[in-house]
Amino acid sequence: MADRDDPDLPETEPESEYYRKGPLRLRGDQVPETTTDQRLLESGSSTDWVHEDPWRVMRIQAEFVEGFGSLAEIGPAVSIFGSARLHAGTQAYADAREIARRLAESGNAVITGGGPGIMEAGNLGAVEGGGVSIGLGIELPFESGLNDHVELGVNFRYFFVRKTMFLKYSRGFVVMPGGFGTLDELFEAFTMVQTGKVTSFPIVLFGTEYWQGLVDWMRESMLATGTITEKDFDLFTLTDDIDEVVDAIGPGGRV
Repeated sequence: MADRDDPDLPETEPESEYYRKGPLRLRGDQVPETTTDQRLLESGSSTDWVHEDPWRVMRIQAEFVEGFGSLAEIGPAVSIFGSARLHAGTQAYADAREIARRLAESGNAVITGGGPGIMEAGNLGAVEGGGVSIGLGIELPFESGLNDHVELGVNFRYFFVRKTMFLKYSRGFVVMPGGFGTLDELFEAFTMVQTGKVTSFPIVLFGTEYWQGLVDWMRESMLATGTITEKDFDLFTLTDDIDEVVDAIGPGGRV
């Protein structure tokens, strides 16, 4: 076996330098200029889609099968969402790590988007708590690969397939400070619970300073206009208390 300390051997490429496209790992000239989701959703004058879309359906079906097969036996799990831009050294990262550790210790697997920032903190905390650390990655032009703390990772091409996996295999969401992607997942969960598509599904917003403005807007604009009801505020818990997060989610049953 070759000695990896041999100075004459070329250095291995760090995993973060690779671009993930579904099950493929690419770099250099092999990295595509557009993502699979972009090509699916783009519209134009060409009629090539008439011939290509039936094959896309089969690829989408394959992603569902891969996701279902990979996650079916993970047991009770909680998803943690938050910004990829809040790295180690921030309070949000430290809080997400501790929340994940506590949830894992109470018998829950932890699911994140598998990327950096809050997602990395969630996966690291899950490992530290002795739980299963899961990352559901997505093909993006500005991110590559899963973080180093993911134990079970699945890479997706299509956002809607990935979102289905989060909802199907999570028994609750913990939503840390985040951007558009975090809001997308949050309001997807609100919609599914409000319409009864999923039941007994706790949603916790962690960080009152960050989320209070959104909650106030919901009350002052949405509730005042009549587009939501007072009962809809029971769909979630807003807190800064990690104990309250763990209590709201409850034990996973794998302790």
